[in-house]
Amino acid sequence: MSSGIPFHSTRMGQRFCESTLPELVRELKRLNQNLERLLELANTDDEPAPEAGEKGGPRP
Repeated sequence: MSSGIPFHSTRMGQRFCESTLPELVRELKRLNQNLERLLELANTDDEPAPEAGEKGGPRP
């Protein structure tokens, strides 16, 4: 598959290195931030529910 021309020297390789790859990195960062937020929300859901009679707790 090697034609002797390095990938980064081709038009497609330049587009990949200058546009596609940086966009991929940005999206991975965004995905990681969203996952961190989701984990924070999931961890706050793990807190025990208020007991009956306490503010925000279920009514008897």
